[in-house]
Amino acid sequence: MTPEFEYRTFRHPEELPQFAAILEQCFISPPREEEFYIKRIGVENFRIIQQGEKIAGGLGILHLGQWWGGQRVPMAGIAAVGIAPEYRGDGVAIALLQHTIKELYTQEVPISVLYPATQRLYHKAGYEQGGSYCLWEIPTQSIQLREQMLPLQPVTAINLEIFAHLYQQQARLSPGHLDRNQAIWQAIIEPDDKETLYTYLIGDKDQPQGYIIFNQERTQEGIILRVKDWVVLTSAAAKTFWSFLSHHRSQIDKVRWKSSAIAILTLLLPEQTAKICKTQRWLLRVIDLVKALEVRGYPPGIQAELHLEVYDDLLDANNGKFILSVANGRGEVTLGGKGELRLDIRGLAPLYTNLFTPHQLQLAGKLDATETALLAATQIFTSVSPGMVDYF
Repeated sequence: MTPEFEYRTFRHPEELPQFAAILEQCFISPPREEEFYIKRIGVENFRIIQQGEKIAGGLGILHLGQWWGGQRVPMAGIAAVGIAPEYRGDGVAIALLQHTIKELYTQEVPISVLYPATQRLYHKAGYEQGGSYCLWEIPTQSIQLREQMLPLQPVTAINLEIFAHLYQQQARLSPGHLDRNQAIWQAIIEPDDKETLYTYLIGDKDQPQGYIIFNQERTQEGIILRVKDWVVLTSAAAKTFWSFLSHHRSQIDKVRWKSSAIAILTLLLPEQTAKICKTQRWLLRVIDLVKALEVRGYPPGIQAELHLEVYDDLLDANNGKFILSVANGRGEVTLGGKGELRLDIRGLAPLYTNLFTPHQLQLAGKLDATETALLAATQIFTSVSPGMVDYF
């Protein structure tokens, strides 16, 4: 007999600590940390699933945007997915995700992104690998860039409008980067009880060309300078970024920063001493196929037509044949066509993000296409390696 679940928002104040306790057990968190997280994201943005009289689990929805082809695509980030141990294995998690996806579709959200604890669960809900989150590390002594081309301005009180403006200029040219909301910014610029943040604008105060936000920590590996967030908009800013970090070499053993799998900053280094010390793939699901394909940007010099045939076992509107016509950097979707490139909704995710080429996806069995369709897809879905520097 299939269990009966109720999917809903919080109704009573006492439900918040009940769900927070589930998250604390799931993520091995200190007391009250998850309750603080829920309030920071917004209680109204959480959904719980109930079986009988008890809360079995839940998740949070972050209303964000993601940059694809220089255009902002509205995106729902899924976070804090937690199921009480006594309800695991009974279909609660997949029911929770399916309800959430259907709700997002009614809200006309084009895509959804999450960081998986396990891929198998999210594969069942139509998610697939979309891009990378990488933590890079370099011994400070090996940076060896000394010339500081621009001044650095220490910041004691962050003007979020200035920092957000600088960030957006970099993010819109970085496929997969977020259009951040208040909760994401809060996690960056507000230090916790265990850290001291240091913030600098790179360049003139009135016309900054970037910024760096970091903390410092003593560990068993030595003293680590952790860059929480950074932006460099010019070559001079990038060189200043490295020279500034190099000037910490007498005290700091290693520098760690977040970037995509192909980190452009490493091209300025004299030797290949920077290494990825942690990497994770985030997953993406196309929620509204037509909107997802029409809202994103495409290479401006391309004029092409791609005939798709898509299968989605959860959302009927995504099923069928579609023609994607691309011209002048924008896409238009019409129903019908030859269905020359066939794939399910999962296979569409890494094609959409260009994590892998169409030829690679066909080799992996994620799609089946004619040579004509492969050529068109390769022209349409081309960009630098997709990545994200925010974890949620």
